[in-house]
Amino acid sequence: MPTTAERPPVPRRTISQFAPSERIEGTFAIGNAQLGRTKQDKPFLKCLISDKTGQLPARMWSIDPALFKRLPTDGFVWIEGETQPYQGELQVIIQNIEPVEPTAEMLRELIPCSARDPHEMFKELTDLLGTLSHPAARALAGVYLADEPLMEAFRRAPAAKSMHHAYLGGLLEHTLSLLNVANAVCPHYPKINRDVVLLGLFLHDLGKTRELVYDRTFSYSDRGELIGHIVDGAIMLHDKAQQVMRATGQRLPRNLVLVLQHIILSHHGVPEFGAAKVPMTPEAMLVSMLDNLDAKIFIAMAAARPDIAAADASDQTGAGLNGNFTEKQWALDTRLFRPDPLAD
Repeated sequence: MPTTAERPPVPRRTISQFAPSERIEGTFAIGNAQLGRTKQDKPFLKCLISDKTGQLPARMWSIDPALFKRLPTDGFVWIEGETQPYQGELQVIIQNIEPVEPTAEMLRELIPCSARDPHEMFKELTDLLGTLSHPAARALAGVYLADEPLMEAFRRAPAAKSMHHAYLGGLLEHTLSLLNVANAVCPHYPKINRDVVLLGLFLHDLGKTRELVYDRTFSYSDRGELIGHIVDGAIMLHDKAQQVMRATGQRLPRNLVLVLQHIILSHHGVPEFGAAKVPMTPEAMLVSMLDNLDAKIFIAMAAARPDIAAADASDQTGAGLNGNFTEKQWALDTRLFRPDPLAD
């Protein structure tokens, strides 16, 4: 099996540059590879291919099951194929595919990352946490911020494997977005405890630094599969609270850790979506609602108004590929109308 390094160099076109009915060739990340059956009961490959600029669905309508077994479910492949418009979306029809081990240089082209500098975002986040007013809240935030291995993972981790902010730096970007929204919203509700909301948002997804593996393709760690970021975040909070008490010799306010653990355990809203408890404090309700808001608006904007349209660049309506609606977005349980209603 040839490696990427053994292949003759070819001009690389990124997914963001793909146009309909275009021949493509190159190395891409593959995700969620599955073996399906056609109506004629023939095996076919369905998967997602991606690079740092985007992601597309892909199909290979005739595949030897033995070849499928050699492909990674989540990994890297070299493909030849053609782009094809389908129901208003672009997809890739694969003619040839094989697993590859990309070089370190190629990995930088294949793994998506935030457009924002992580250190710039982290500085903005620490400045917001610096506005916490209660000494206990500041002390608890401080032990997290002083844990450099954890903060390095926080700056690098994606916010999800595939749903939203699924790129390096995505967890930090998502958390910072939430802190900025909360900073604007909290004054509208004077009785809300702003410190608890901001601290809860900072902590709510930190378990994802342990749940996800993101040094190659994004996947779940053994700890992520067995424990998950929600429970792991609550465990981490218990440990950090103990560090505060050892360092200061003083106990934290009686209900602070309890309420923050409740926020972590309830931020997914309902058990159907993974919450261990439903939100039962005003602050937990606000954290859950803001988290849901940021995730869903990100998904909606990425689907309906992507930064780079792979279709007709001259089409400024946002429709592209002659389709006014996206495919059904399962996280939103609906299709989305693309065109800007105020565009000419």
